[in-house]
Amino acid sequence: MNIWADHGDWPARRDYLTDQITELSPDLLTLQETVRTDTVDQATELFDLDYRLVDSGIRDSDGMGTTIATRYPILDRLELDLQLDQTTQDFPCSAGLVVLDSPLGELVLVNYFPSWKLDLEAAREQQALRLVRAIDDLGLSAETPVIIAGDLDADPSAASIRFLTGRQSLGGRSVCYRDAWESVHPAEAGATYTRDNPLMVEDWPFGRIDYVLVRCGTHGGPLLEITDCRRVFDTPRDGVWASDHFGVLADLTANTTVVPQ
Repeated sequence: MNIWADHGDWPARRDYLTDQITELSPDLLTLQETVRTDTVDQATELFDLDYRLVDSGIRDSDGMGTTIATRYPILDRLELDLQLDQTTQDFPCSAGLVVLDSPLGELVLVNYFPSWKLDLEAAREQQALRLVRAIDDLGLSAETPVIIAGDLDADPSAASIRFLTGRQSLGGRSVCYRDAWESVHPAEAGATYTRDNPLMVEDWPFGRIDYVLVRCGTHGGPLLEITDCRRVFDTPRDGVWASDHFGVLADLTANTTVVPQ
């Protein structure tokens, strides 16, 4: 969920976000555009003490960055700087990686926040490559689940997303993550940044830009079974919209599929 920093009527939006997150009770969250300064800490305003919070250190001049919230113990953590050059250094591009001790075993959650500008798909390609190399450097087994979730600022046809979902290579590399929305809703657009939301006023050409991606195993299927995926915060409450983005909620469980050898 991209929470749109503290723009608009933040107290009303905060109450909506807090109430709905409490009702949905997710185990893991990746939040983008959270503000943390000496006087403001949006993430702590949203959550109770059941969550462990991991804030990004890479933030813009207003304190905007990302936050991971988890109910599971953290075994290790890493922050990846994705500010490649002068074209990306005006935005806190980063990826937060946490290794978690979950009921399904060890898994990795990535809060991915690449470049946002329309004409920076080339940068997003390089950032995606840098991310998968960092995941490689964790030394995981081929069967360790990895979840990449965030505001990726590119739609499914973009090269950066095609790379992550196994449809093309970049820089001589290839990987495959299953897009949770596509898995459950293969024929539905599922826009998360759309003028159906009155807080989004631009004529933005990309519609579905927020994702939950699940790493695929040796035999092609996702290492966690995707049992459901849906948009959240896609309607107003008492006239209040939670953000200029809609959120994406995925239900994931152990994949018990047995593949013949």
